[in-house]
Amino acid sequence: MKVTGFSFIRNALVYDYPIVEAIKSILPICDEFVVAVGNSEDNTLNLIKEIDKDKIRIIETVWDDGLREGGRVLAEETNKAFRAISEESDWAFYIQGDEVIHEKYLPVIRSAMEQYKDNSKVDGLLFKYLHFYGSYDYVGAAPRWYNKEIRVIKNNKDIYSYRDAQGFRKNQNEKLNVKPVNAFVYHYGWVKPPQFMQKKQEEFNKLWHNDEWIDNNIVKTEEFDYSSVDFLRLFEDMHPEVMKNRINLKNWKFDHDISINRMSMKNKVKYFLKKFLGIELGYKNYIAI
Repeated sequence: MKVTGFSFIRNALVYDYPIVEAIKSILPICDEFVVAVGNSEDNTLNLIKEIDKDKIRIIETVWDDGLREGGRVLAEETNKAFRAISEESDWAFYIQGDEVIHEKYLPVIRSAMEQYKDNSKVDGLLFKYLHFYGSYDYVGAAPRWYNKEIRVIKNNKDIYSYRDAQGFRKNQNEKLNVKPVNAFVYHYGWVKPPQFMQKKQEEFNKLWHNDEWIDNNIVKTEEFDYSSVDFLRLFEDMHPEVMKNRINLKNWKFDHDISINRMSMKNKVKYFLKKFLGIELGYKNYIAI
């Protein structure tokens, strides 16, 4: 069985992405790793080159910044990396630049790959999510955070990245048939120094919206305000080993009263149904089999 990891990145240093930790977190179960490195304003290319010269294969890309609708450029960059994976690979393990897999889950993921490798009914593997917010001590608890998504797919080029690269589809917009695995993706996209988070908000919203929307909806300030979040809970487990150094270097403070609940009534109902009745409502970008 051959496994290839894949990802895309641009301006990792400018926006403080933990891309090195992301790649290293799944590298032990990958035979190779393809990274689409976009035209950057910083030293991102050399950053990726220094990770593992034996396993990492880089394709240099130019982002189409004209694709300012629905984050389409992110899917395009994902597809560039996926299409560069050789035919010999059985599985493609996708990781985004702000996602990390805890090492304790690698045997579980590897086992699922072996189990379903030759099962033609299975297109991919479905992961659970933890969305960290503000600091490494809190995770989003409201239903607005997506709680499952596909991160391992068969190396079938009929599969493609969907919309803003959150998940995948195949053929003519068909949802993938996936097997759930008991493994979490640790999403750190909302954990950055406040000045980096503000910079990311201003720039990355340009991938979804026009300039008028940006001017009317994104507050111009030096630092992002984390305090207006709706509902968080404390994270009481251990972070992945590859994140330890980054966490130790954290230089900002975010304290939050977890009793605060600003969820909408709709989300409160969803939260109640899931927590107490095990009923999950909402959009699903996959078919769990």
